[in-house]
Amino acid sequence: MAILKIARLGHPVLLGRAEPVSDPTTPDLRRLLKDMAETMLDAQGVGLAAPQVHEPIRLILWRGAEGVQALFNPLVSPLDAEVEEGWEGCLSIPGLRGVVPRARRVAWSGLGPDGAPVSGTAEGLAARILQHEADHLDGILYLMRMRDLSRLGFVEELSRHGGGQA
Repeated sequence: MAILKIARLGHPVLLGRAEPVSDPTTPDLRRLLKDMAETMLDAQGVGLAAPQVHEPIRLILWRGAEGVQALFNPLVSPLDAEVEEGWEGCLSIPGLRGVVPRARRVAWSGLGPDGAPVSGTAEGLAARILQHEADHLDGILYLMRMRDLSRLGFVEELSRHGGGQA
């Protein structure tokens, strides 16, 4: 396994639409999954999308109740109209946090690492992570979802002044 280089804000891979994956079980994708998991854990992240490691494919990872979970070709949809604002950061935008509105509860589906269809629901932090990572697959960064840029700041400054809790 290997730690992968994370694309940072300004790199064009973060603004493109990622391509669907036809077969998640190939050796290359199995290796990518392991490397992405290692990269996410090493960076102390809670989620990671393939475009963030320079791979423009529809694959996301997140830390769930069962450990690191992976989803190919994810579809993430709100379950109702309830939206909540919360602090987010991003491994591709190091050092910053901002308040982003997200659906509180979502349904998700896609293909698991074995290629079989999987689905579920998530709420709270898990729903936020899934929406954040799925956005990466469409070239959307959390900054683009913010309603109020006065609620964006450097982690160090926010913690010094009592804001920015993720």
